[in-house]
Amino acid sequence: MPKAIRIHQHGGPEVLKWEEMDPGKPGPGEALVRQEAVGLNYIDVYHRTGLYPLPSLPATPGLEGAGVVVEIGEGVTEVAVGDRVAYAGMPVGAYAEIRRIPAHRLVRLPAEISTLQAAAMMLQGMTARYLLKGCWPVGPGTTLLIHAAAGGVGLIVCQWAKHLGATVLGTVGTPEKAEVARAHGCDHPIVYTKEKFAERVKEITGGRGVDVVYDSVGQATFFSSLDCLRPMGIMVSFGQSSGPVPPIDIALLAQKGSLFLTRPSLMTYTARREDLLAHAEDLFAVVQGGAVRITIGRTYPLAEASRAHRDLEGRKTTGSSVLTVG
Repeated sequence: MPKAIRIHQHGGPEVLKWEEMDPGKPGPGEALVRQEAVGLNYIDVYHRTGLYPLPSLPATPGLEGAGVVVEIGEGVTEVAVGDRVAYAGMPVGAYAEIRRIPAHRLVRLPAEISTLQAAAMMLQGMTARYLLKGCWPVGPGTTLLIHAAAGGVGLIVCQWAKHLGATVLGTVGTPEKAEVARAHGCDHPIVYTKEKFAERVKEITGGRGVDVVYDSVGQATFFSSLDCLRPMGIMVSFGQSSGPVPPIDIALLAQKGSLFLTRPSLMTYTARREDLLAHAEDLFAVVQGGAVRITIGRTYPLAEASRAHRDLEGRKTTGSSVLTVG
């Protein structure tokens, strides 16, 4: 019988159990995918700990994967048996050798993109796409700050933003990660453990501030991120790896320069199939064209998901990490 990672209670990485699980036959509108690779993302940690509660337990976590369609249910037109496909987003269930998934969430892969590469880029790459094109129209003349610039989303944002003509500032935790970010298009890496990033941003921008801040760190960076913005700039809070942002008095946004604040999610930006395909096609185009290189920092067997989670939470990863199947 196929196996999957299951969680029966919320907690640390030790609650991730490798167990037999029958995915069942695909129902109407569903496809059965034999997976070859699964993406590792920080939102998986939120689901494991219960910060973002799953609908019910036990559950199989994971929002991103790639493989081959082996069976389809009644009425499926989006994919066919034998198609190489990838996906990112709800419903959860990616940490499995074989899974059922609504077919309308699947995207066919171009021949030039491997399933390993796809599992490393779909969620993070489509996140980068809505950050750069949905939350703010990044282009020539844009100056932006991306936190965790050497992480999976960060490296993609740095490259893609540079391709669009932007000036890119990014925070990292070590000088080594600064060099990684610089090699991927970050014009001004800032090592936040050695200098106050808000002060450094103002120095780099001549006191003006940046047009947009992309912040996936949350509690530890949120208020200083506001200080990095120019008047009428936009704060994009799209994660909280350091913990949730505490409640704020929205008058603070006026005091700091009539700032805008948004808390977006990939699930909203790709809820309609036409939007999902637009995000995926834009991502495939910049990867196939060479503007964005997908960096796979580490791979782990799916059965060792608990080790992968420990490394992710311990900030031991750079770029994207992938769980391999088979």
